[in-house]
Amino acid sequence: MKSLIIVESPAKAKTIEKFLDGRFAVKASRGHVRDLPKSQLGVDVEHGFMPKYQIIPSQRSTIKELKAAVGARDRVFLATDPDREGEAISWHLAQALDLDVAQPLRIVFREITSGAIKRAVAEPRPIDLRLVDAQQARRVLDRLVGYQLSPLLWRKVRRGLSAGRVQSVAVRLIVERERERLAFKSQEYWTLTGTFLGASKQEVTAELALVGGKKPTLSSQTEVDAVLAEIDRAQPFVVTALAEKKRRRLAPPPFTTSTLQQEASRKLGFSVRRTMSVAQSLYEGVDLAGGERVGLITYMRTDATRVASEAKAEATQYIKAHYGEAYGRPVERKAKAKPGVQDAHEAIRPTAVARTPDGLAAHLNRDQMRLYRLIWERFLASRMSPADLLATSADLHQGTLTFRATGSVVLFDGFLRVWAAPDEGDEELAAMPKLDAGEALMVSELTPEQHFTEPPPRYTEASLVKTLEEKGIGRPSTYAPIIDTIQQRGYVELVSRRFQPTVLGEVVVDLLAAHFPEVVDPAFTADLEERLDAIEDGSRLWQDVVGAFYEDFAARLKTADKDVPRVRMPVQETDEVCELCGRPMVIRQGRFGPFLSCSGFPACKHSRPLAKGTGVPCPLCHTGQIVERKTKRRQRVFYGCSRYPACDFTSPQKPVNRVCPSCAAPYLVERRQGGKVTIACRAPGCGYTEDGPVAAAHDD
Repeated sequence: MKSLIIVESPAKAKTIEKFLDGRFAVKASRGHVRDLPKSQLGVDVEHGFMPKYQIIPSQRSTIKELKAAVGARDRVFLATDPDREGEAISWHLAQALDLDVAQPLRIVFREITSGAIKRAVAEPRPIDLRLVDAQQARRVLDRLVGYQLSPLLWRKVRRGLSAGRVQSVAVRLIVERERERLAFKSQEYWTLTGTFLGASKQEVTAELALVGGKKPTLSSQTEVDAVLAEIDRAQPFVVTALAEKKRRRLAPPPFTTSTLQQEASRKLGFSVRRTMSVAQSLYEGVDLAGGERVGLITYMRTDATRVASEAKAEATQYIKAHYGEAYGRPVERKAKAKPGVQDAHEAIRPTAVARTPDGLAAHLNRDQMRLYRLIWERFLASRMSPADLLATSADLHQGTLTFRATGSVVLFDGFLRVWAAPDEGDEELAAMPKLDAGEALMVSELTPEQHFTEPPPRYTEASLVKTLEEKGIGRPSTYAPIIDTIQQRGYVELVSRRFQPTVLGEVVVDLLAAHFPEVVDPAFTADLEERLDAIEDGSRLWQDVVGAFYEDFAARLKTADKDVPRVRMPVQETDEVCELCGRPMVIRQGRFGPFLSCSGFPACKHSRPLAKGTGVPCPLCHTGQIVERKTKRRQRVFYGCSRYPACDFTSPQKPVNRVCPSCAAPYLVERRQGGKVTIACRAPGCGYTEDGPVAAAHDD
């Protein structure tokens, strides 16, 4: 009889099945099979916070199929993902399928390759109940907060809202950053840059560094003009304080989940969810030449940068063979101890460095290719020699003024051969002409430039993930769901790829901060993550951790329900008037975002969607206008008639208010793919296209 292996994903099952002989059958659980019920709290707070799990209704047929498969096999292996959540899914599967959790039925692999799978099957172990307890504590805590705090928000603010142990902290960070920006007072400052020529006639660029031996503070054009008046353009500036210093730049470490998300955002324009979706497909496997299906990267949810010794040796061999002996001498970085790092898995790396991006080009789609190249290059660079730079600086002196020129020359490129440094293109890497002490340089040009201090930038997805990680909030597997949830709830919105809080988000954060400060306190949330880690290592019981949190939380909940008044959501006046009664229309916040409502409510209940117009008449009813709208569940943008529901015209593509030059259709549309925008005609049979505004392209 064949042994049975149960994984989470059908795609993973397909890959694994090809690695094993006919003795194994592979089935997929399709993710979680049991959870707390949606219709009730599902946690017995009076008896040790015991959860009341049930089979997820949509998974009943899956469990029935798996039970039949288990009955036909002599042995079962549970091969869910190698993290807390994966361990918990294995435990739930064992419970649902009546398997003995004390038996060695759990197998773990961190890359989907033939060798890794066969080693895992040869080394089964019992389910690790400490990992299960840590995940169970997280689930129970999230349910207690969500199912008991959310109804309070319904009563005090509006129905349909939710609060979460981690999502609320993320919203608070965004709200506080926005308030920092609003309170910011911009200040004027100036810089003065000079271009100088020596005997070689090569240009030297330098910036004003000292006035009378002190760092200047140029806050107005008057002060700049005073400096300019001191410069005698007929006299030379003399080179002093000439210095050269060799610098060594170490290679960056391989990717963790958060650094992959940040770099994919910066270099590829990927959203966090898009990055994780593409990485999942690379991990689960793709079909290569000859029908071979193999996972291309190691597990993509990790907070560690360590790498297996075999992978290090393989990379060193590849580097020396393709780049030369000098490039294969890495300097090991000393890992900085970060709070809350689990270090359960390796860094994200290729399963075989010999599988180069160019060699896989025929087997990967565009997104897979771009992300795989990023991962492959980062890993290869991490195992390469440091780059050696010669940093040079020279002070150019005249009277009381000193200009400073700086530059760097790459003596040995090392890892820069593969991985462009983040500051590539900065002046630090720009070469500076060779100068001699005492050399005289004449002024060629002086360029004063006005600047204003900038407020702290709004969070992008990548910078929010970075901040959450630095503060010890959440885990690699939670970043993408957090970002999805806070947008779906209408607490924040992405504007030009940066987060802005909504009025609703600010109201909810203020209410929670006033009455449940621990729920939105980053330090408290990070401390709770450390307690979950303590459950995993066996030093704390999960019921004790939950109980310590719940005792104070329940008391605050009782007080807030009695003392907190109902919040009146602020309204925004508009120039529009009500079609029924003539009163002014105002913008109110609803369950699915802002909408227009009569200011006379409840006497007049007229309302209509608040939509961003495109200026394009509706082609179906010829009366309304095509406006931007959003889906209720995922808040995805689409376009429809302003007269909905009287007119049900919709389009997934953004209309452009221009007549088609080919067929005279009344409007064109924007088509976006891979960061590129194309203007096209949507009329059947036309086919007209033109390049669009690339700068406006972005990935959702």
